[in-house]
Amino acid sequence: MNTTANRIACWLLASALWQVAPAMQAQSADDESMPWFQQDAGTNKYAVIVTGAAASADIAERFRRWTRDLHSTLRDDYGYDGDNIRILIDEGQPLDGLTVSASSRVDDIADTLSTLQTEVDAGDQLSLFMIGHGSGTFGDAKFNNVGPDMTGADLASMLAGFTEQDIVIINTTSASFEFSRELSALGRVVVSATRSPSERYDPIFAGYMIAGLQDHTADLDRNGRVSILELFNYASGRVAGWYDEQGRLATENAVLDDTGDGLFSREPGATQADGLLAEIAYVDVIVPEAEKTSPQARALRVDMQGLEREIFILRNQKQNYLEDDYWRRLEALLIDLATRTRTYNALP
Repeated sequence: MNTTANRIACWLLASALWQVAPAMQAQSADDESMPWFQQDAGTNKYAVIVTGAAASADIAERFRRWTRDLHSTLRDDYGYDGDNIRILIDEGQPLDGLTVSASSRVDDIADTLSTLQTEVDAGDQLSLFMIGHGSGTFGDAKFNNVGPDMTGADLASMLAGFTEQDIVIINTTSASFEFSRELSALGRVVVSATRSPSERYDPIFAGYMIAGLQDHTADLDRNGRVSILELFNYASGRVAGWYDEQGRLATENAVLDDTGDGLFSREPGATQADGLLAEIAYVDVIVPEAEKTSPQARALRVDMQGLEREIFILRNQKQNYLEDDYWRRLEALLIDLATRTRTYNALP
């Protein structure tokens, strides 16, 4: 019996039964108005890790370690093809045997994203991870890379061509807020490690984000996957805890926007102004468990995760339905999920 698949089905049933009516300001969406982050058997996921300049040798080594750990975690634990992970770091120097695509100069970032546009297909997912320092004031924020610093407007222009892909941007730099606001767009999930230009000290969000990915620690609902919302909640919670332990005023307060309005939320959630899209945006590539050898396994996993997505969306639009209609729809989805889970478990 496949315990992971069973846990997913059981958790979804419990979650649905325990879910209270959303708050008045909850996001409202149906599947037709939520066309993003719909994985199928052919969906590929790409990651671009941009690591900028460091203020000291010690900080540079920390940034290199985070870059290395993020790459290996995505490749080894989340199903990413190594060729689909691009590292752009500092001057482009070697990184412990990993393939480094280029430096983090603005021109190299632009060239890498331009090339990637020719490789991705409609429906693929691109996640951009930014590690390093940021700087700026309200309305003028920059990523401190090698050479001339990159602005949010610069990066927004580079991403403009990805019109048919799902985009996740996680900016873990200091003073990242104004930069990240430039990147907000409908259908995107944007995370900023800080909420103000004044939060400009050495960032620690990236370390906790990577820790959340490792061993699926951030899988807070125990459904076997890590969503961007879960990753955000885990990392931001750990950052807050670190400052509490140190007895220091927090200078790093993460925020998230997934509605495209540029109004980031400190506590996103499915019933809040932001969080619904982040809840269905997952880090992992769909692959069957290692012990499954049947050629049907991947397609069934796709179906199961698609049903999970529908359940999340339905749950968060509960206020749009009459009570009986809501539970009828939910019951049908849960039965379908349970049936497919049973079939999946029986596969060799």
